[in-house]
Amino acid sequence: MRRLAAAILITTLIAAAAHTTAWAGGGSVRVGSKKFTESVILGEIATQVANSAGADARHSAELGGTRLLWSALVAGEVDIYPEYTGTLRYEIFAGHDLPDTESLARELARAGIGMTEPLGFNNTYAIGMQAPKARALGVTTISGLAKYDDIELAFSNEFMDREDGWPGLRAHYRLPHMRVLGIDHDLAYRGLLSGRLDVTDLYATDAEIQYYDLAVLDDDKNYFPEYKAVLLYRLEFAREAPEVIAALERLSGTLPDQTMIDMNVRAKIYHQAEQQIAANFLKNALGIERTSEPEIESSRLWSDTSAHLQLVGLSLAAAIAVALPLGMLASRRRSVGRIILGTVGVVQTIPALALLVFMVPLLGIGSAPALTALFLYSLLPIVRNTYTGLTDIAPSIIEAADAMGLGALDRLRLIELPMASRSILAGIKTSAVINIGTATLGALIGAGGYGQPILTGIRLNDTQLILQGAVPAALMALAVQGLFDLSDRFFVPRGLRLSD
Repeated sequence: MRRLAAAILITTLIAAAAHTTAWAGGGSVRVGSKKFTESVILGEIATQVANSAGADARHSAELGGTRLLWSALVAGEVDIYPEYTGTLRYEIFAGHDLPDTESLARELARAGIGMTEPLGFNNTYAIGMQAPKARALGVTTISGLAKYDDIELAFSNEFMDREDGWPGLRAHYRLPHMRVLGIDHDLAYRGLLSGRLDVTDLYATDAEIQYYDLAVLDDDKNYFPEYKAVLLYRLEFAREAPEVIAALERLSGTLPDQTMIDMNVRAKIYHQAEQQIAANFLKNALGIERTSEPEIESSRLWSDTSAHLQLVGLSLAAAIAVALPLGMLASRRRSVGRIILGTVGVVQTIPALALLVFMVPLLGIGSAPALTALFLYSLLPIVRNTYTGLTDIAPSIIEAADAMGLGALDRLRLIELPMASRSILAGIKTSAVINIGTATLGALIGAGGYGQPILTGIRLNDTQLILQGAVPAALMALAVQGLFDLSDRFFVPRGLRLSD
């Protein structure tokens, strides 16, 4: 028992060594952005403008999709984030009659949210194909797709369910296609180029349209509305920092379509840093000089490693402390044990991304919801292995311990836990390795870690960035597995290691 307690202590100390917090949410201005390039650029522009107004602004980039950012804004987890008028009308306020800017602003105000004047460009949805494929089929309009019900359609996951997305588009154009796939927006372009997909949704200002010479089908029945880019902010924040809002309003009308397209091209095609792109734009458009220095690669690697260790270490330590007693209780009382094992088993079946999103309304964004989700995912292997290790002990050994006059606690401490130690440590090792991989999803809600370069690499189609997250995560998993293999020599009684 003392050895297992020492294992918990060691895990906790490792976690404590990762002293860097996973999300820098302590700044006076918290700017968020969605996980696509244009939103990240706009988030960086807003951050640098806020800093130029004297604020201490921090940018939490790539925080998932629309609903997550909106919930975070309303809950006060972020103060500002870029959004689109079409998204507000047809997703956030779906079913409301908001025909003009004034009615939209009033509806936002009722939610405690303000909106800047439009930034200039209209990033509406579009439907696209590879140009050679479109020419071969003679398709130039969305209506023209109705003649080809055997072509492969795949749309971004948000577009699949939005009121202004695929369901409405299909009904509006009476398209016959039944087999339509959901896919990440950035990956859809790869599918088009590889020929595995024929049709997908585009954003009108996407860099890939121009770079890959894609055919944008004419919206001949005028289905898609305007998607003017704006910045949303909390009205409470506006009362506290009116100078920041005044500075943001200076961006009104400064971003025509082609300017935004050019910035997207520099980020996605030529892999220029969003911070530098934003700085160049603000210098030319508003005369704002950037004062902060870009983060160097070695510093970013340490920050990602520290955040990842914190997520894994703290969640695993908490899971060990909770799962061991649960496993012991399950082995003692079989009726209760079925409930315990069933409950932790059900938790394990919840998709990781869904569980992370469920946590956001309760715990906000950042490390707290990620730690909670990882803790829950860590329970099953430890509870199950503790239960199995204790119930697999031969009844004759238990009878011998009872005959020696050992009480229940002494028997557990001196006989049962030592004999079950290999099974228990195997469960802890399994949880640790699974946690290292699952923790990469925490980047979607601002928890940082190795998931951040992976997400950015996928967004920018940058294999080197993906490897900057994937390789250290794999090495960490191997190192943890090796450490637990060595720990058998310290925590497993020698008699149970004779076969080694």
